[in-house]
Amino acid sequence: MAELLSIHQTLPPAAELIARRRQLCDLIRAVVPANTMASVTASWAPAGNEKFGHSLIIVRGAPPSSGIFRQFNEMFYLTALEVPNAYLEIDILDAHSIIYLPHRNKAAEAGGGSRLSADDTDAVRALTGVDEVRPLEELPATLGRRIKRRLNPVVFIPLAPAEGRLGTRDGILEIETEALVDPWAASNSRESALADALRATFPTLDIRDASPFIDQMRALKSPSEIALMREAGRLSGLATLEAMRSTKVGVMEYELAAVADFIYTRGGAFGSSYEPIVATGENIWYGHYGAKSAELCAGQLVLMDSAPDYRYYTSDIGRMWPVNGNWDPWQLELYSFIARYHKELLARIRPGITNEEVLTSAAATMLEILNKTTFSKPAYERAARESLDFPFHLSHPVGMSVHDVGEYRGAPFMVGQVFSVDPMLWVPDEHLYIRCEDTVVVTESGIENFTGFVPIDPDEITAIMAQPGLLQIFS
Repeated sequence: MAELLSIHQTLPPAAELIARRRQLCDLIRAVVPANTMASVTASWAPAGNEKFGHSLIIVRGAPPSSGIFRQFNEMFYLTALEVPNAYLEIDILDAHSIIYLPHRNKAAEAGGGSRLSADDTDAVRALTGVDEVRPLEELPATLGRRIKRRLNPVVFIPLAPAEGRLGTRDGILEIETEALVDPWAASNSRESALADALRATFPTLDIRDASPFIDQMRALKSPSEIALMREAGRLSGLATLEAMRSTKVGVMEYELAAVADFIYTRGGAFGSSYEPIVATGENIWYGHYGAKSAELCAGQLVLMDSAPDYRYYTSDIGRMWPVNGNWDPWQLELYSFIARYHKELLARIRPGITNEEVLTSAAATMLEILNKTTFSKPAYERAARESLDFPFHLSHPVGMSVHDVGEYRGAPFMVGQVFSVDPMLWVPDEHLYIRCEDTVVVTESGIENFTGFVPIDPDEITAIMAQPGLLQIFS
């Protein structure tokens, strides 16, 4: 089977995949009336017919792509399958799972190599732990029989945008929203198209959203997921360090991004998991600047935010450093405040404490420091004080997507939650945006900082920048 798997896969054990599908069924059963979960085969069904649960889950995989195929996150999370046009069906009664796959495409394999198909039943079952593997063409008729044998059938499908290559759910929603101004744009998403097709074929079908349940599961990372994120964090850090070394006056922003992409690809990743941010000068002001078209000039800062798509998991790191390797006083003034804020936040995160408690406690300490600090400009002091009220210094979940699904706010932290710690401040009059970001996982004793080996101390950053960089070695 090994020759049929992508080099970008590190597979979760089949037992873990089975456990995920069972947990998903457990979560959904908790919201489906209990009296409908027992045998609900329609009264007209033949005697001895198999018993069905009240509901099904249908998950649709990614379509074929012109480049290296990357599965949608939800499908990979539940099956570890990297095959285009795959469907997963799960019976909520007992988590009985069926994978539907295309037959082997010999013409496609002649050009692109072998991949798993409906003809590899034993290999697919060993990989995924599913109960059955069926050809894709059987899906409509089989699904029809299974739905029509249920009384008041319910089908759960993920309705949130599917995350694929370079995709985050919030980013996809933003693109879809912008597309609404185009009168000729497609009127519905891939997810809504599937829901519409099922309703058209089975008018009595009650379609509900499976995304919140899968999101809830993805919010807590397993040991196997944490191991992948640890490596993604290591690659993120190595790329950032190499970008620091390669930074010189006259280098282009896109060259630092190329250095990072080399580190990621060499490390076995798909490349970047999102459009890297490499910004200098006033480009720093734009939070998700992506053009990377400017030349690095003396007296400027560099902001870099980049991470790999490593075996379907990523990380998130943000660092800033001076272009010429020496900190100007104003740069040190602002950056040192945020770097200290960063350390105070990290020191407080542990299980059982809330996001709000961490922010309040850290802000109180930073206020004491701020009151003892003399700033060179009133605007800088004002920016520092306003940063103490910003509610999103613990920024966003991280996992299969850099802006991952799930939520950690509003409840105590739990072991296995992964998120970014990213204190920031703004000086609007000067278009300055200062930040420092790491990705951490909550552990029994506190946190593990996946990207913490990359220095944030100004002197340590200066020492790194004095080392030879790839761009200069191979120029």
